[in-house]
Amino acid sequence: MHPALKSVPGRQPPATAGRLIEARLEEAIGLARAIRLDVVGAQIARVSRPRPGYLLGRGTLENLGELISDNAIGVVVLDGALSPVQQRNLERRWQTKVIDRTGLILEIFGERARTYEGRLQVELAALSYQRSRLVRSWTHLERQRGGFGFLGGPGESQLEIDRRLIGERIARLKHELDGVKRTRALHREARRRVPYPVVALVGYTNAGKSTLFNRLTKSSVVAGDMLFATLDPTMRRLALPSGRTVILSDTVGFISDLPTHLVAAFRATLEEVTEADIVVHVRDINHADSEHQRRDVLSVLGDLGLGEPVEGGLIEAMNKLDLVDPATRMSLENHSLRNWQSVALSAVTGEGCEALLALIDRRLESEIRAVRLDIPLTDGKTLAWIYRHGEVLGRRDDNDAAHLSVRLSEADIARLRHQQRLH
Repeated sequence: MHPALKSVPGRQPPATAGRLIEARLEEAIGLARAIRLDVVGAQIARVSRPRPGYLLGRGTLENLGELISDNAIGVVVLDGALSPVQQRNLERRWQTKVIDRTGLILEIFGERARTYEGRLQVELAALSYQRSRLVRSWTHLERQRGGFGFLGGPGESQLEIDRRLIGERIARLKHELDGVKRTRALHREARRRVPYPVVALVGYTNAGKSTLFNRLTKSSVVAGDMLFATLDPTMRRLALPSGRTVILSDTVGFISDLPTHLVAAFRATLEEVTEADIVVHVRDINHADSEHQRRDVLSVLGDLGLGEPVEGGLIEAMNKLDLVDPATRMSLENHSLRNWQSVALSAVTGEGCEALLALIDRRLESEIRAVRLDIPLTDGKTLAWIYRHGEVLGRRDDNDAAHLSVRLSEADIARLRHQQRLH
C-alpha cells in the first residue's frame, strides 16, 4: 500500500511530490516481489492529515482491516516511513505484521548481499534501524520464507542477541567497515597506478545496468527484471573501438527515498563512483516515471559529493529502446543526434551499444593533452609505461634523463604523477 500524502498550504510538501503515484505503487509491488512475497492486493491510500498514532485515517484503517482479515494476509507493506509507535499500533489493530519502506529495502539487501563487505554494510544498516522493530519484522518474514541474508535461519545468534549488546555490535561493525574502507582506498590507489580509466555505470534500480554490463563485457553478472538484482559492485576490463582498455564498474541501483541508514552504510561502496573517470547514467527510458528517476539518481550522486560536475559531464544511456513505441524511438534517436552526451540503446538487443562505446572513446580522447616529462633513464619501468599508454611526440636524452613530449589522458597524467610521488 502506498500512502499518498496530500499537499496542504503552509505545510512542507511530501518528498514524493511530483512523482506519479501509480508508479510509486508499482515500485512498492516490485520491492515486495523482489523477496518473493505474494502480493494479494495493492492500493493507494489518500492521506490528507497524517495521524500521529496510525498515519492513516479511520476509514482507511477499517477498510484495510477487513481486507486483511478476509484474505488472512500475513504481512502488510506500507510504502512510506512509519514511526515505531505507528507500526506497533497498526500491528495491534490489524493483528498482522506491518513493515515500512525502509524495513522492506533492508529485507531485500539482507537477502542479496553476497560479499563480506556487503554483509557488513547491510547488518550495520539493519542494526541502526529501530532495534525492537528490527527483530519483530525480520523474524516474522523468517517464518514466511525461511532464512535469508546475513541472518541465516531460526535460532541464529543475531535473533537472540540482547539489546544491550547491539550497540557493541554496531561499534564492531563500524570498526570492520573502517578497515574495508581503507582496503578500498588502497585498491583505488593501486588502480591509479594501472593505465586503465574507470567507467562507472549508475542508475535507478532495474534500469538495466547489469544487462548492459553483461552485453558490453560479455560477462554473466546476475541480471533480472527485479529491483536490486545487483547489490555488490563488479568490475571487468572492456576494450573500446580505439583499442583503449577501460575498467567498467557495475554498481548497486539507486532508488527514491533511499533509507539514510543504507546511504551511510554503503557510502564506501558508492564512493567508488566518485573515483571514476567517466560516469554513465543508465536510464529506463520506457518507464513512466523516468524523468523523476533521473532526478533521484542525480540527487544521490550529489549527496556523494559529485554535484554539478556529474550532471554536466556524465553520459546518459537511454536504455530499453526496444520497448518504446516508434514515435518515442524517433524522438530519442533525434535527441541523441543533437546531444553528444546521450545515446539511445537497448542492452537486450545490443542496438546502440557500439555508439555508447564510441562516445566513451571520444570522451576519453577529448581529455588527452600534450605534456612535457623528464624521466630518469634509470626508470625504465615508467618509460615503458609512457610508451604503452601515451603518444610520444618527441624525445631528447641527456646523461641523466629522457625529456619527452607526450600526449596523455588526464587520468593517465594523474596516475603518472602519483607514481612519481611514490618513487
